[in-house]
Amino acid sequence: RVRSSAASDVYKRQIRYIDMDKQVERIRIKDIAQMAEVSVGTVDRVLHGRTGVSEASRKKVENILKQLDYQPNMYASALASNKKYIFACLLPLHAKGDYWVDVENGMYQAMKAFSDFNISLHIDYYDQYEFGSFVSAGNRLLAMNPDGLILSPTIETETTQIVSKLQILNIPYIFIDSNIPHLNPLAFYGQHAKQSGYFAARMAKMLIQDSKELIIFRQINEGRLGSNQQLHREEGFYAYMKEHHPDLKMWELNLYAKQPGEDEAILDDFFQKHPGISYGITFNSKAYIIGEYILRHKRHDFHLMGYDLLTRNVACLREGVIDFLIAQQPTLQGYSSVESLCNHLILKKKVKECNYMPINLLTIENIDFYLDANRNNN
Repeated sequence: RVRSSAASDVYKRQIRYIDMDKQVERIRIKDIAQMAEVSVGTVDRVLHGRTGVSEASRKKVENILKQLDYQPNMYASALASNKKYIFACLLPLHAKGDYWVDVENGMYQAMKAFSDFNISLHIDYYDQYEFGSFVSAGNRLLAMNPDGLILSPTIETETTQIVSKLQILNIPYIFIDSNIPHLNPLAFYGQHAKQSGYFAARMAKMLIQDSKELIIFRQINEGRLGSNQQLHREEGFYAYMKEHHPDLKMWELNLYAKQPGEDEAILDDFFQKHPGISYGITFNSKAYIIGEYILRHKRHDFHLMGYDLLTRNVACLREGVIDFLIAQQPTLQGYSSVESLCNHLILKKKVKECNYMPINLLTIENIDFYLDANRNNN
């Protein structure tokens, strides 16, 4: 449709007035609608990315918004709407002091920071060693009809079952700790697991020097690893060693997550059969199981690497039975996941899709600085 000359003159005067007068009040949606010769409802739909707008009208509105450098006050709009938002979260079952406690703490910090927006958080848990537990817990959360979901993925087949339902319902979802990129989460927060394992192998190679053997301690149940992260870290570790230390003999020792009472006997048996092995690594957060065993048996010649700043892991690091810990900022992961849902759903901000956590290598010499920095940030 051709703009009338009178309308064009009004449009130009308004643009000129806004450009020249820096004290002009914030432009209103009503003003934008008048300039674009569309309804207020059309402008509102364009601003919020909703459907029901013709391509021609959308382009007219977007052109004016661009020329005005219009920045809608979404914060004020969200407060004024008084809408309530339900966020849901699906995490592995865990005990006090475990890795996931820090993730939850980060979420609660974010809930407090964004409390003005009437958001609530409902967390459910799944047994990471039990088939079907993830899907059952996910379905319980879906029954609440949440506005957004944060989840730590399990094996791909089960994760896909829940994600496919989220996609049908148009519910945004965020992955934390472990990523399955082709399932297209709104965002991911966690380490690059394979690269983390590759990095761990580089450190291990410097630690073991000319040694010909190393043991990988694993947490499993009925042949199933506890997380995708463990699997991909192992892949990265093996890839590096194959390239740079192909003659290294790598043993795998399985500890059974649901039978912790058997750990001592399993470790006793292994070390009796392989007394010369002095280097080991675990890719899950329970390095303290091996560290505390080494401490009890006064194995001062054994060197161990592990993951995550659990209290018991840090204690083993201070005792010298863990040489290195690789940290991945779980509190920040939890905080950022809630923040991203707020930005996407409420403030209508663009969210960065892939957010890798730094790979922090911690020793007894730098652990206190790292812990102090985290406390100050929180």
